[in-house]
Amino acid sequence: MTNVVKQFGLFLAPHRDDASRKEQAIAADRLGYGAVWFGTGRNSVGDLAFVEDVLASTERITVATAIVNMWVDEPETLAESYHRLAGRYGNRLLLGIGVGHPESVTGYRSPYEKIVDYLDRLDAAGVPVDARILAALGDRVLKLAAERSAGAHPYLVPVAHTRHARSLLGAGKLLAPEQKVVVDEDPVAARAIGRPYVRTPYLGLRNYVNNLLRHGYTEADVADGGSDRLIDDLVRHGSPETVAKGLRSHVDAGADHVAVQVLGPSPEVELANQRRLAEVLL
Repeated sequence: MTNVVKQFGLFLAPHRDDASRKEQAIAADRLGYGAVWFGTGRNSVGDLAFVEDVLASTERITVATAIVNMWVDEPETLAESYHRLAGRYGNRLLLGIGVGHPESVTGYRSPYEKIVDYLDRLDAAGVPVDARILAALGDRVLKLAAERSAGAHPYLVPVAHTRHARSLLGAGKLLAPEQKVVVDEDPVAARAIGRPYVRTPYLGLRNYVNNLLRHGYTEADVADGGSDRLIDDLVRHGSPETVAKGLRSHVDAGADHVAVQVLGPSPEVELANQRRLAEVLL
């Protein structure tokens, strides 16, 4: 069983270079965060080389992929890498896997069948159910996550989705939504930092937009870079205490763990704010 038991971890997105993300991961380990979730974008990461480097450089924190794209990396390659690392680092490794979105993949088709086939092949290669978590937004994949993995890692979701996801996953399954934050008490400045990370590419991707429309937002909210209401929900901002309250709302709605993506103008500012948040969260 994975050891993602602490309520808060960090999501480290690929818009930062790996050297910066490794530094943030080492700091997160020392600060007491429960996990680091490494965004992969469209890159092939099946060899888990960067994950291995971070595991070797940290002591206790869980290192999760977020996500291995099923259209990019073959399950047999991923399984081989998993077994190489699990023997050394045990349950500190968590495989976040998913099908991404159709706009980014040539030949994208039958995503649900793709997930089922991928999981079948991971089973055949001996990857335990508890060692993997599914990127899941819609009901069908959330239910599959409950049946065939440790749980669900939804990305770019409001608290309403967390509450709904918990109702579908049931008890005993890990629910670990991602939440963006900006530690800045000026709402105009905070939205200026956060809005671009919501607008591009997510408000142009139909799976994310449709999910937002299912959970309380209107067409007007998702148009023109996102309404202030939408941005404020998807990118919590304010003092560390205010941001922490927003993060805890996911826990109150049923999340076991929140993957906090701290946004800022530079890796150094992000690292400083990750430390400030640790003081009130951990």
